[in-house]
Amino acid sequence: MINDEYITLALNKCKSIALIAHDNMKNDLIEWCKEHYDILKKHMLCGTGTTARMITEKAGLPVKGYNSGPLGGDQQIGAKIVEGKIDLVIFFSDPLTAQPHDPDVKALLRIAQVYDIPIANNKATADFMITSPYVNEIYEHQVINFNKNIKDRASTL
Repeated sequence: MINDEYITLALNKCKSIALIAHDNMKNDLIEWCKEHYDILKKHMLCGTGTTARMITEKAGLPVKGYNSGPLGGDQQIGAKIVEGKIDLVIFFSDPLTAQPHDPDVKALLRIAQVYDIPIANNKATADFMITSPYVNEIYEHQVINFNKNIKDRASTL
């Protein structure tokens, strides 16, 4: 449905879930994946480089891997959000360690917000998200009508 300001989009029952973790948080994310194996196995999983490989090897879940975060993986995930191919992001970030690719992380968080994509940055939020009844249902949400937004901006230049 399109109205003047927003477009209604739907997240399907089978979600595409991005799994990302900073180095100091990878083991925590792997353990979290093991805890929620029965839920996660019903969905399409992807992730950044080493994290994707480690989850596949240690949690037994198939995870499509993109590049490592510092090598553009965060941006690849962001691009997939823009394409409408990622529905949820689970990102166990390390708040106590500086990251060399911090601008990429901020860009990913921003694009998830722009497209109204649920994003969890810690275990507690991820637990609430993955156990929500919405995770296994179609979920409709509204995003900005970007075509109208671009047209309006162009008319003011």
